[in-house]
Amino acid sequence: MNKVLSGLVLLLAYFVFLSFKSIGLSTGDDLTVDSLRKVYSKPKKEWPKANVDNGVTFEELGELLPSPLNLKSDSVKKLIELGKILFFDPRLSGSNQISCSSCHVPDLNWQDGRRVSVGHDHLENIRNAPSLENIWQAKKLFWDGRANSLEDQAAMPVTAHNEMHQDMKLLSKKLGKIKGYQPYFLAAFGSKQITNDRIFASLATFQRSIVSRRTDFDRFLAKDKNALTDQQLVGLHLFRTKARCMNCHNGPFFTDNQFHNDGLTYYGRKYEDLGLYNVTKNPEDVGKFKTPGLRNVMRTAPWFHNGLFGDMDGVMNMYNMGMPVQRVKPEQEKDPLLPKNDKLLRGIRLSNSEKEAVIAFLGSLSSSPFLLRVEELPK
Repeated sequence: MNKVLSGLVLLLAYFVFLSFKSIGLSTGDDLTVDSLRKVYSKPKKEWPKANVDNGVTFEELGELLPSPLNLKSDSVKKLIELGKILFFDPRLSGSNQISCSSCHVPDLNWQDGRRVSVGHDHLENIRNAPSLENIWQAKKLFWDGRANSLEDQAAMPVTAHNEMHQDMKLLSKKLGKIKGYQPYFLAAFGSKQITNDRIFASLATFQRSIVSRRTDFDRFLAKDKNALTDQQLVGLHLFRTKARCMNCHNGPFFTDNQFHNDGLTYYGRKYEDLGLYNVTKNPEDVGKFKTPGLRNVMRTAPWFHNGLFGDMDGVMNMYNMGMPVQRVKPEQEKDPLLPKNDKLLRGIRLSNSEKEAVIAFLGSLSSSPFLLRVEELPK
């Protein structure tokens, strides 16, 4: 009996092994993991063709890029130092209890782990706090793209009633009464004068210095072709081909920096959020939200603009079915604002083992966070 059981276990293990050793290309060809490793060990221009729709401009996946700041410059260092202190100072808020770091926690890869952030008087925001890692590369800020620069972005949470709830007219005067700030502003700007523009310029410069660490995927691209496991390698291939992820998540930061409607608008319901339309007023933008980068995605749950999903299995299942489609009521048939899912979304029909492989690949984009603190605030 024990021999029979042992034989069955070995047979099962063999079939599991085969399921990971072979995967179909979008062209219908069949490659073993060994063949995939050989193919992906070549220069990227020789990789299998990425599965992207006609008209989609994409950039091949790449190694992590550094911040464009000159971190050796003394003037930049002084701006970053001031911005870091301001980032951790709760006195920027009306209640003196909420800092930028309340929602963007270094230990949590610069997000807060909540479905939506909680601010002044325990009021909930309507959206999930995105990570600030590598934020320097973003062309638009916020889920709806309403800020064109980090300087513009910095002011908005400070004044929002459900975030830091600070009166902008009082902010510079408030910090001006803190004598300990004067040497920092003098070093960063050449004078002790404290203005809102200087506050936000410092915060923006500090945020541009926040970068993630290198990952197993970066090491794979560089020199170590064994940095990815067999399952992760299969996931990389699926990510670029059958799963169609490259249509939106591409380049070194795994984002096209564009806006898409993924079917989670809740149009006409309690949690309605029209996204980019609130900024542009263009009916075609209803329900569109910015594509997030995927570096450290497995460490920054919950996901989507509303923090709807806390496990990646749920996310993959939704993409597998093509995401929810707006149910049209009779009275909505001629509604010009009726959301329409992005044409790039369609059911990808991955098997369970294929979904697990893609998730394993996403894990290869993870890195431990920098543990950053401000030991003492100016007095």
